[in-house]
Amino acid sequence: MHFKKRLLLPFVCYFLSVSQFFHVCHGDVGTAAQYSPPYLPTACFGDDQTQFPSSNLFAAAGDGIWDNGASCGRQYLVRCISASQPGTCVPDQTIQVKIVDYAPTALSPPSAQSTTIVLSETAFGGITNVPLDSINIEFQQV
Repeated sequence: MHFKKRLLLPFVCYFLSVSQFFHVCHGDVGTAAQYSPPYLPTACFGDDQTQFPSSNLFAAAGDGIWDNGASCGRQYLVRCISASQPGTCVPDQTIQVKIVDYAPTALSPPSAQSTTIVLSETAFGGITNVPLDSINIEFQQV
């Protein structure tokens, strides 16, 4: 019976909606900053305009998730869990971002250095109410 329970958990987690995902299936914890245009060229896809999702929910990978460039194109669920200023995080808001760049070499400097992930302005604004240099996040590769 124990074996069956272990096999079921990944399937249960997979079928939960994005907004409920982190409440049952916890991801990793890290930090996020934001960066502004210009976004091109990127370390992943150069000057290719089609690399950006139409939602503008994309990000640059920090050293912790860069994986020597293997993170290019990966998708992550990200939610704000805390910040230095109360009320910064949008409650129960999760976004999905695509990795298109490497944060240390991004053309536009991030609002904070050495973060796990650097979000586009649109992505950062989607999970925060207040513009800050960095936030604490929970994230999970999808």
